[in-house]
Amino acid sequence: MTCTTLRAVLLVLCLSAGLVMACLRPAAAMTVFDPTNYVQNLLQAVRALEQIDNQIRSLQNEAVMLENMARNLERLDLSTLEGMVSGLTRIGQLMDQARGIAFTIEATQAALEQSYPERYGAEVTHDVLLADAKQRWRDAMSAYGDTMRLQAGIARNVESDQAALVSLVAASQGAVGVLQAQQAANQLLALSTKQQLQIQSLMAAQYRAEALDAARKAQAEEQARASFDRFMGEGKAYRAQ
Repeated sequence: MTCTTLRAVLLVLCLSAGLVMACLRPAAAMTVFDPTNYVQNLLQAVRALEQIDNQIRSLQNEAVMLENMARNLERLDLSTLEGMVSGLTRIGQLMDQARGIAFTIEATQAALEQSYPERYGAEVTHDVLLADAKQRWRDAMSAYGDTMRLQAGIARNVESDQAALVSLVAASQGAVGVLQAQQAANQLLALSTKQQLQIQSLMAAQYRAEALDAARKAQAEEQARASFDRFMGEGKAYRAQ
C-alpha cells in the first residue's frame, strides 16, 4: 500500500470516527473514548506519513543525482594514444635514417660547406669538381628517396588513423557521461594533431629534396664556370693555326 493510499484511508477513518461520535450521546457515568483525541492522533499520523513520503522522494532524487554523477565520471574504455605515438615514432625514425643530408642544422651546414661552396678557387682540380658533382647528385637522389619512404610511412599510418577515427567517433556518440565525451573529444583532437605533424614532416622532406635539387643545378653553373676558368688558366684553349 502506498503512502498516498494510506493517507486516504486514515482520512476516511477520521471522518467516520467523527461522524459516529457526533451521533452518540455522551454517557454521564463513564467516558472511555475521546473522539477529539482520536482524530488528532490520526491527523498526526497522516502528517507523519507525508513527511516520510517527502523523505522517500528526496532520497530517490538523491539516488538519481548520484547515478548521473557516477555516469558523468565514468572513464572512456578506449585509448588510441599508444597507436598515435607509435605512428609518429615511425615517422621520426624515417627522418633520422635519412640517407642523404640528415635533418639537422649541423649536418646541413657541414654538407653545404663541403659540397656546395659559393665559389671554387682557381686551384681547384678536375677530380674535386667531379667528386663534388657526384656527391650533390647523390644528395638530391637520397632526398627524393627519403621523401618517398616518408610518404609510404604516412600512408601506412593513415590506415590505422582511419580505424582509430571510426572507434573514437563511435565512442563519442555512445558516451554515457561528460567525462567519456570529453575524453573522446581529446583523443580526436590528438589524432588531428598527429596528422598535422605527419603533413609537416612530409612537407619538410619534400621541400628539402626540392631545395637540394635546386642547389645542385645552381652549383652546376658554378662548377662550369670554375672548369672554364681552369681551362683558360692552363692555356689549353684551342688556338687557330
